[in-house]
Amino acid sequence: MTYELRPGQRLGSILRASAGNMVECFDWFSYAAFALYFAKVFFPAGDQTAQLLSSAAVYAVGFFFRPLGAWLMGLYGDRVGRRGTLIASVWLMCIGSMAIAVCPGYATIGIAAPIVLVLARILQGISMGGEYGTSATYMSEMAGRRDRGFWSGVFYATLMSGQLLSLALFLVLGHVLSPETMQAWGWRIPFFIGGALALIVFWLRQDMKETPSFMARSKVRVTTWDLVRTHPRQSLMVMGLTAGGTLGYYTFGTYIQKFLANTSGFSKDQASLITAGAMLIFMLAQPLVGGLSDRIGRRPLLITFGIVGAAMTWPVLAALSHTKDVATALILVTFALLVVSLYSAVNAIVKAELFPTEVRALGVSLPYSLANAIFGGTAEFVALAFKQAGHETWFFTYVTVVILGSLLVYLGLPETQKDSRIVED
Repeated sequence: MTYELRPGQRLGSILRASAGNMVECFDWFSYAAFALYFAKVFFPAGDQTAQLLSSAAVYAVGFFFRPLGAWLMGLYGDRVGRRGTLIASVWLMCIGSMAIAVCPGYATIGIAAPIVLVLARILQGISMGGEYGTSATYMSEMAGRRDRGFWSGVFYATLMSGQLLSLALFLVLGHVLSPETMQAWGWRIPFFIGGALALIVFWLRQDMKETPSFMARSKVRVTTWDLVRTHPRQSLMVMGLTAGGTLGYYTFGTYIQKFLANTSGFSKDQASLITAGAMLIFMLAQPLVGGLSDRIGRRPLLITFGIVGAAMTWPVLAALSHTKDVATALILVTFALLVVSLYSAVNAIVKAELFPTEVRALGVSLPYSLANAIFGGTAEFVALAFKQAGHETWFFTYVTVVILGSLLVYLGLPETQKDSRIVED
């Protein structure tokens, strides 16, 4: 089926789909960024590491419900359509964010406070599980064959913009409000903003069109067993190629903010500024790296990430743990994230290119979410647990080993740029 789109139309379609991902990432990462303040609100008194460990555990809970969202919304996306799935996911994120925004603290309602926090993160986890896979599928089916890597990079850059907005808001509020005010109620602001933005995205997505691939699909009713039975190798590949990349990203893109404050000794503002600066460069690199994959293929980039990522993780984290210089820390974190970009810029399109239309949303969503929950969602918890046990460097080794495991998958991965299952252009 031929479906001609001008570059501007392709960009508009992809950005409309990605707008929700940007908002959902803003809400999702606001939890990670502002946990430095609200950990004391939702959990009993204790040292900073213990409180952060508790908030990280709740963060991980949200990740473990992402596979449920990926399963439910992936099936819905393959049976009914990508558009309806993307609208539903935004509503769930809105509800979860507003629940966190208005929930009283532990001092007011006791154990009910962390329970509400967990329930809100469960809703956000289900939302994120369905959002990523379906929007990645939508993007891959809307993009043209020759430039899918580039559009994959643009897609991922819009995701990163949500995290950057969260960090920017963190820095602005940190300067406008006193630490006492931030501790008291300032941390609630991003969750109110996130809920309002979700309503805007809901309005934007009302006019979204279905992709030509979905409209031309066979009318077979997809089941989870269809994915397991007909595409077991591809599903396992998605899990394997995701493990090292997602752990690398959540180490250097999310946990690193707490690492810089809790281990290196930087102030909260300095840690956030370093993270934001590195993430800005990381975001701008995504379309460039994605475009490179259209010229040389996806597989060489993934293999390079596996080799360099495994080699640099230990020395970079070790150096960061001892440096007190902001510029040095910024260079090290930026370098690490640029290495991770060799995975992040192409990961969405590689997964989509492995599956046919009939199971694509489920195939992209479910295996990815499982690996993301196991390795990405637990990154902070594992790191803080090792630190509390007095063996922080064990986390460095753990990240290295997982990236090496993904490297083995990359070596056996077909070149999806040439053998894509996305047949429509």
